[in-house]
Amino acid sequence: MLQNKANPTINKSTGLPRKRFYRARAHSNPLSDSHFPVPLSPSHFDYSLHYPQLFPSSNRSDGSKKIEFADIGCGFGGLLISLSTIFPETLMIGMELRDKVTEYVKERILGLRVANPGQYQNVSVVRTNSMKYIPNYFEKGQLSKMFFLFPDPHFKEKNHRRRVISPHLLDEYAYVLKVGGIIYTITDVEELGEWMKSCLQNHLMFEPLSETELDADPVVKLLSTVTEEGQKVARNGGQTFQAVYRRIKPASQENS
Repeated sequence: MLQNKANPTINKSTGLPRKRFYRARAHSNPLSDSHFPVPLSPSHFDYSLHYPQLFPSSNRSDGSKKIEFADIGCGFGGLLISLSTIFPETLMIGMELRDKVTEYVKERILGLRVANPGQYQNVSVVRTNSMKYIPNYFEKGQLSKMFFLFPDPHFKEKNHRRRVISPHLLDEYAYVLKVGGIIYTITDVEELGEWMKSCLQNHLMFEPLSETELDADPVVKLLSTVTEEGQKVARNGGQTFQAVYRRIKPASQENS
């Protein structure tokens, strides 16, 4: 129980989970087999389990709100928590492969809901492998924002197929993003930054945001500040490399 004072994993004063009890390896192999439930299709995803105040029943009408933001490899949930209050009317979800980290984010959200009645009801997390199961969670054109913050660089060339940004995976992301939707990426590894930028630049369904658009987007300012990885880079005086791209309709489809 979140409010059980005898529970050593919960901070008595804040009611939030203590991160040291949920530590895990920095990354997991996304190509390995993991065992967790996966919805058969987006219509089978039970919103009532994730947003109980907004969806008291598992029966949803077609006109119900749907998830619009997805944080891929959400880590300890720093971005999600920040976005939840900036976009309180928007449903968002973190997708994380590591079980201990996913459990931490779940407990963190529950603790914040208890401490702040009426807030953080629009955010949740699910343990899953986004490289395999994105189409199981989201319909065509459902998302307006996707986030890829400090993903595993997979330095060895033979492991580049494990990278979460790649030409074939961008096809899937383009499918679930609506036209005008945005992909946000950031890393402290220059080679990976160039890789992600190149993949997006060479894809027919993405175009970069202009400098003016980047400056005006409040989300861009969060990319390097709200995650544990970003804060570590800042403390060490490191550089970050961003690539922010918009989902577009290819020129060949303009008149279709």
